[in-house]
Amino acid sequence: MDLRTLRYFVAVAEERHFGRAAARLHMSQPPLSRAIKQLETDLGATLLTRSPAGITLTSAGDALLEQARLMLDMAERTRARVAAADGPGVLGVGLLGEGDDVAATRLADAFRRRHPAVEVRVREADLTDPTCGLRAGLVDVAVTRAPFDLAGLSVHELRADPVGVVLRTDDPLARRTGLTLAELKDRRWFQFPAGTDPLWQSYWNGGEPREGPVVRAVHECRQAVLWNGTIGLTPLGNRHPAELAVVPLTDMQPSRVVVAWNGNDPTPLVRSFVRLAVAAYREVG
Repeated sequence: MDLRTLRYFVAVAEERHFGRAAARLHMSQPPLSRAIKQLETDLGATLLTRSPAGITLTSAGDALLEQARLMLDMAERTRARVAAADGPGVLGVGLLGEGDDVAATRLADAFRRRHPAVEVRVREADLTDPTCGLRAGLVDVAVTRAPFDLAGLSVHELRADPVGVVLRTDDPLARRTGLTLAELKDRRWFQFPAGTDPLWQSYWNGGEPREGPVVRAVHECRQAVLWNGTIGLTPLGNRHPAELAVVPLTDMQPSRVVVAWNGNDPTPLVRSFVRLAVAAYREVG
């Protein structure tokens, strides 16, 4: 059993689905299935029960999952101690400036406990750069929202947030319990500056060309609504002033919170950050 195979098994066991596990590991499904079958052969035990609905763990699989997590955790701690002995590290972390997130706070606590000697340099980005400085080389890893151009980047989804439209509380639509994009077609929407990632702009425009005031930050979005009666989209979990209302959109794809990094071969520190991010967001739910 090598660490890579154990990581494969943990991903399959946690996702309960080979396709989702393969996407999480940034690999295709056939080699993942072969690796798990070989692991079962090496151990002489059936670890998973496969069915059209997904997979379930056998008692042997449950036992391996517990031990595999411990072994991977120990391996990560060993890497961290070796890195610390080689000198304090530095990690650039990009964050999207949209307010407090309990999961992000939990991630910061977990990373500080795991890597107390690492200096974390946080760069909070505005809404014009969904990669939070990652593509420009200003940070090593970013916690942000998709979609955006993924060329040269790797991402792992952490959470999917339902989306709503933010309105003034005196707007006639603010009393609704749900809206569709078609009901908002004649409204003015706040816009991001020219040159902003087209995939990002299109998502927050509801997939249609819109017109409205240009904004760069979350507080500017709110001010555009307060002062101009403009509308726009927001994740439902975000907090807003009492003068604003958020009505869920019933036909809008969720906003995906992701952790992103450059290339397919992250450094040990980035790899550790990604694992801790997955764990932190899973715990918060």
